[in-house]
Amino acid sequence: MRFVTLATGEKIPALGLGTWHMGERRSDRAAEANALQLGLDLGLNLIDTAEMYGEGGAEEVVSEAIAGRRDNVYLVSKVYPHNASRQGAIAACERSLKRLKTDRLDLYLLHWRGSYPLAETVQAFEKLKADGKIRSWGVSNFDADDMDELRGVPSGANCVANQVLYHLGSRGIEFDLLGDCAKHKVMVMAYSPLGQGHVLRNSALATVAKKHGLTPAAAALAWAMRHKHVIAIPKSANPEHVKANAAAADLVLDSDDLKALDAAFPPPKRATPLGML
Repeated sequence: MRFVTLATGEKIPALGLGTWHMGERRSDRAAEANALQLGLDLGLNLIDTAEMYGEGGAEEVVSEAIAGRRDNVYLVSKVYPHNASRQGAIAACERSLKRLKTDRLDLYLLHWRGSYPLAETVQAFEKLKADGKIRSWGVSNFDADDMDELRGVPSGANCVANQVLYHLGSRGIEFDLLGDCAKHKVMVMAYSPLGQGHVLRNSALATVAKKHGLTPAAAALAWAMRHKHVIAIPKSANPEHVKANAAAADLVLDSDDLKALDAAFPPPKRATPLGML
């Protein structure tokens, strides 16, 4: 497993487990928890979730998956923007902790910008950190201008992560945001790193994957993780897909691979609005 070093000096896995759309149907929860447990068994010891996913249902699934092994998991959750006031974020975090059946989060993110001032949300995050409820905090769906504004508020520079859409078919962050985050030691979490599946049908990606004897999904994940400050958090409740994704942790693409993928998925030539799902 490759690791990414946070601004705090902590090392976290470069490949983790996403949970978007988990917890939405009770009939699927056992299979979802089993898939997460399999990922943990394979060394994917980072789980990303949010109060939004299944309106808390995904956090409940995660609690089942990490039961008895919490200390070996880097646990991430996110707060709704409409809950991100100073008191609201603290209360939302407490609810997430209760659903997750844990006493702390390793990383807590603002899911996207809302109507509350960033300074107020940061105050809440700093209070949660001081109280031991979270170890670090960050943001999600923040573009370069948003990050500049965040660094201008008291304690805003304590942000350690920005979770954004990033995959072969959505490379806009490479124009400015990716470098900006590297400069300020902000880890980038790539959500939907497989492009919800559509990029996996590309012939160039298939050729690269075949060369390395792995799946297109593994090659796409390795591509996202080629940067030292980027982690990928694919979601899957399919055991075979989880195993295939885990193989990306050991794959390093060479210059020929990257050149072929650049030709198939050209990097951005100008600034574009931040992509979101």
